[in-house]
Amino acid sequence: MDANKIEKTIERMMYASRWVLAPVYLGLSLALCALFIKFFQELYHFLPQIMAMNESALILKLLTLIDITLVGSLTVIVMFSGYENFVSQLDIKEDTEKLDWLGSHDYGSLKMKVASSIVAISSIHLLKVFMNIETTANDKIMWYVLIHLTMVISALLMGYLDKISRH
Repeated sequence: MDANKIEKTIERMMYASRWVLAPVYLGLSLALCALFIKFFQELYHFLPQIMAMNESALILKLLTLIDITLVGSLTVIVMFSGYENFVSQLDIKEDTEKLDWLGSHDYGSLKMKVASSIVAISSIHLLKVFMNIETTANDKIMWYVLIHLTMVISALLMGYLDKISRH
């Protein structure tokens, strides 16, 4: 076998190996189902107690529901954008409702969506800690803040690097 045929075979095998990711993205849809169950479990426990809750407890529960929703949205973005970027374009019929952003996220914009979503999720978690500050040790609060600031700075640096690399 000559070197050109070997090279072509290796390239075809490498290109076909992208399909190994397809079950991973399918697994993300199962994780999305788990989030669905957890969301409605939280809601089920939350609704009967709503009249007895004080304002802080209500806000904490709502932040938990928002947190789960953001993680679910992030999962959908990663699932669809990753599949389209790395495996195959989704074959969606013209008469089917299509998400506006579908097919418009390249790897760089996907990274920025993930980073900004992680910062938003971290912000909500930090707000939950602050809302319940009397039950959290000071050293833990310091670590929560430092970790959050690390995520914010990382997202900002990723955005800056992405901006300068596009020029």
